[in-house]
Amino acid sequence: MNWLTNYVKPKLESVLNRKKDTPDNLWHKCKGCGQLIFAKEFKTALYVCSNCEHHERVRPQDRFEQLFDGAKFSVLPIKTGHDDPLKFKDQKKYTDRLRDSRKKTGDEDAMIVAHGLLGGYNAVVAAQNFFFMGGSMGVSVGNSFLDGARKAVELGAPLIAISSAGGARMQEGILSLMQMPRTTVGVQMLREAGLPYIVILADPTTGGVTASFAMLGDVQIAEPGALIGFAGARVIEDTIREKLPEGFQRSEYLYEHGMLDMVVHRKELRDELIKIIALLTHDGERHGNNNAA
Repeated sequence: MNWLTNYVKPKLESVLNRKKDTPDNLWHKCKGCGQLIFAKEFKTALYVCSNCEHHERVRPQDRFEQLFDGAKFSVLPIKTGHDDPLKFKDQKKYTDRLRDSRKKTGDEDAMIVAHGLLGGYNAVVAAQNFFFMGGSMGVSVGNSFLDGARKAVELGAPLIAISSAGGARMQEGILSLMQMPRTTVGVQMLREAGLPYIVILADPTTGGVTASFAMLGDVQIAEPGALIGFAGARVIEDTIREKLPEGFQRSEYLYEHGMLDMVVHRKELRDELIKIIALLTHDGERHGNNNAA
């Protein structure tokens, strides 16, 4: 038996080939400037780059934890309805896309609704998840938005919608387009109840979402640098045969041209929302004097 070959060599190889214990997700590369950011610090900064202030897309869960008092909230159940009403198939079956997105995100569909206290006020927040099929709006998103509006009416609370979507979900055809008037009905429910409806436009907000509930807020807020529009810039340029202005469809441009009420940095968003809710509601509706669930 060769001791060096049979014992020492395997031991050395195991040490040299041993994988490092460093996790793969220790660092985040900013999509704005390419800067490497320590993942823990990036999360603490609410997923905003400390170098260029690029606002990364975030999940509804992270939104809720940032906004609600003490990160405490209750999530409404999602009514998904029929998963594939049109038996749609392109490169993949629609049912397969849904299954993959649910596995990847842990969510049932592209909008999650939660309610809790925000600065002591009851509030309902409906947030779209861009990581679920591009945040696209199908029947389930319409159901969730309407449930959020009903919950807001039940609680006598404002509804805050956070949009982030590529538009309507093509795999549901005309059914997805029907969610545009359905969500508009939800906004009207809030109007009739005299409750505030606040919209936060995150990157990106486009298509049928822009053409419905995302542009109907009593107060329109956007995050810095968010892409907001109906059709894409290239489609518009090809249609009008003109070059679009620099920054067209970005938050700052839209604010300068009167399409938005304010552009708010994510770290200041909670405080701004509390101020707006205080202005649009009565102090008597604070927690302890209302019907908080």
